[in-house]
Amino acid sequence: MYSYGGTILRINLTDGSIYRHPTEEHLAQAFLGGRGLNVKRLWDELPAHTDGLSPENILVFGAGPLVGTLFPGGARFNVSAMSPQTGILGDSNAGGFFGPELKFAGYDQLIIQGRSDHPVYLWIKDDVVELRGARSLWGQDVWDTTLAIQQELGDPDIQVATIGQGAENGVRFAGVFVNLNRPAARTGMGTVMASKNLKAVAVRGTGLIPVADVTRFSEIIEQLDEAIYNHPEYEIRCRLGTTKLIKALDSIGGLPTRHFQSGRFKEADAVSGEAIEELYKIKSKACFACTIPCSRFLVVDDPRFPGLRLEGPEYEPLAGFTARVGNGDLALALKCIDLANRYGVDAIALSEVISWAMECYERGLLSREEADGLDLTWGNGETILALIHKVAHREGFGDFLADGVKRAAERLGKGSEEIAMHGKGLEVFQADVRSIKAYGLGNAVASRGADHLRSEPWFEFSNDPEEGIRRYGIPETAFRLEYKGKGLVVKHFEEMAAIADATGVCKNTYNNMEVLDWEGTAELLRAATGWDITGEEVQRIGERIVNLERLFIAREGITRQDDTLPKRFLEEPLPEGSGPSTGSVLELEPMLDEYYRARGWDVQSGLPKKEKLEELGLD
Repeated sequence: MYSYGGTILRINLTDGSIYRHPTEEHLAQAFLGGRGLNVKRLWDELPAHTDGLSPENILVFGAGPLVGTLFPGGARFNVSAMSPQTGILGDSNAGGFFGPELKFAGYDQLIIQGRSDHPVYLWIKDDVVELRGARSLWGQDVWDTTLAIQQELGDPDIQVATIGQGAENGVRFAGVFVNLNRPAARTGMGTVMASKNLKAVAVRGTGLIPVADVTRFSEIIEQLDEAIYNHPEYEIRCRLGTTKLIKALDSIGGLPTRHFQSGRFKEADAVSGEAIEELYKIKSKACFACTIPCSRFLVVDDPRFPGLRLEGPEYEPLAGFTARVGNGDLALALKCIDLANRYGVDAIALSEVISWAMECYERGLLSREEADGLDLTWGNGETILALIHKVAHREGFGDFLADGVKRAAERLGKGSEEIAMHGKGLEVFQADVRSIKAYGLGNAVASRGADHLRSEPWFEFSNDPEEGIRRYGIPETAFRLEYKGKGLVVKHFEEMAAIADATGVCKNTYNNMEVLDWEGTAELLRAATGWDITGEEVQRIGERIVNLERLFIAREGITRQDDTLPKRFLEEPLPEGSGPSTGSVLELEPMLDEYYRARGWDVQSGLPKKEKLEELGLD
């Protein structure tokens, strides 16, 4: 199989058995790989209502057909299971170098079943696969574990996917981390890994990823590189990465300031990507084969945090530990991000539970005594740092927060449920969706819970009504504060995001910069795989993945009533001082109607119709 590793690797941790079988080409043609093949595997092999922390849950690593090739940003992998955080589809995605290494070892998918009776890590070197004892690694953080495994195996280029103490201690929003700072952090996939007593997966591969038509594939890659270099966002993405969004979202009133109580943060300039570049950036860094070095290596010279060095950060953790918690101290925020990475927990969820607690304290719903005597006023750096440690170790009030904001609010009660910022149990990302309404709809319908990366509908920032008419027949689609037509926008970008995750490429290039359309993607896949595939068929694969994910969460009880967001976004206008978005609310219900109709789903239930499933070969 051109552009594939060609093999599925299965590990049963209960009995230690190892089994391989060829990658099924008919499944690859239907779901491509990565996220697509992962959800197909879960649908086929995971019984409904499986407990996310039980041995019966399966954990699936998947890397798509463009991973390990020279596609710019073809470095990403997905890790999927039943989520112990949300109780529905668990899935997360990361870049770096682990995904390509798994492909170089010959594997498109790694499927882990059962539970070991003692801590182990999995060592894969091409055809050599073994389970090794990890008792000495249990209790170590992400950084120390990675280094220890590389030293034990005698190769600093070994790629390690590991968990930290957060997962070991049962924090339900712990992730799987690669290259020290690159997390597949959402939905608790690290927690699943820890429940299986699996500390890490270490991979070294010496194979190549052949493509069907080397000449044509190389020509397309050269064209893509040229398109990226000439893109108007190329320079700022190289300089600042996603942290460029701090100032951009603040300017429109979209920052999640003090737990979404305002869209503007008065200290945005002091905690921006530009400030990081000026004060701490040493050099730029990129994932495997990428032409956009959007990550950065930082050295933070602050006597409070000696030796603080880290890669990144991305916008999400930066906004989470600044605007969301009301903190204007940039060095402190970077220390928080470093701790979250080392402990191996999701920074979005972590900043949400802390900011939720701060608002509860502000409203008199939570006392200082209930929070271990901590001062929960906005921006209190000592409290924020203390809570990160407490959550990761499930100590005191940290144990109260470690199951995520939905469960914490249910335990506290007192109306705190209304200010718990989540959708389907997953914490909302770092932007106020009253200011970006397609993103609001995307969060409401996302298959893994409130999440922006299931769609990334950037088009609503274009302010180009003529292009809105050309694409969707509706000029309002091009404007972020309009809601008409956003169901069509989200449908389109959900399918693009599904293809990005299934092929293993970065949404920065594929979704946000749109370097390929459907036909361009088909042409690239023809050169890579040798398949006779059209642009329409590529789009249908994306649609098939989205529909199968909907079936998966419907099997767990999800219907239209669950496609919602917190009351604050739906009923409370953005307050004065939120810039051009002041007074805006999210008109979710008409957007949902439009979205379901565009999808061919039942408008009342939000479930796919039989005719749509037959059309997609899912009947």
